[in-house]
Amino acid sequence: MTSEANNIPNIVVVGGGAGGLELVTKLGRKLGKKGKANITLVDSTHTHIWKPLLHEVAAGTLDSHEDEIEYLAQAMCSGFRFRLGKMDGLDRENKQISVAPTYNDNSEEIIPRRSFDYDYLIVAVGSVSHDFGIKGVSEHCLFLDTISQAETFQTQLLEAYLRAHTQDKPLDEGQLDIAIVGAGATGVELSAQLHEVSHLLTAYGLDEVQPTDVKISIIEAAERLLPGLP
Repeated sequence: MTSEANNIPNIVVVGGGAGGLELVTKLGRKLGKKGKANITLVDSTHTHIWKPLLHEVAAGTLDSHEDEIEYLAQAMCSGFRFRLGKMDGLDRENKQISVAPTYNDNSEEIIPRRSFDYDYLIVAVGSVSHDFGIKGVSEHCLFLDTISQAETFQTQLLEAYLRAHTQDKPLDEGQLDIAIVGAGATGVELSAQLHEVSHLLTAYGLDEVQPTDVKISIIEAAERLLPGLP
């Protein structure tokens, strides 16, 4: 609700993706810096990276730290506040959201459960990949919706190369096969980046693995690549 101390509205934006971050930045500069509103961004991560770049992070051709935006730094410069956490509840009657506790890698609580009042609430959490209810997909496939997922893919890719490079027997059939589901922009660009990486890693010294040992397949329900384009 409106802050009683200064009688200005509280605007809360949940989700610091491309839309949410641009919105709080503009609101902060237009209203927050002038004391006309309290602007708060809530996100479950510390940093933002433009989602269309995740395939480059996954392939290892982009250092995510060079392109990330720190929410705290952006908030300081742009007149809004950043609060780390994942929204897990909404009380519309009392105009309040609840944010789950935050834990570290050792499962220790570092930020307790909190709640935030709002006069205006914008939920901009974006979208995630759809598994269409296909059995086994969520358990056995990798997704590219977040920076952590992209980094997990990159780590597993490098480990697979190192294992293949150092093993004392020929590669097993399909050992370095990669299947990409979806021939949209991300899938096509990821396949191109992986093709480039297969040559780079050989040139960098992992020469027991040849680019021809890596087979990249794109699986798409439509009749052509990039079906969303004319």
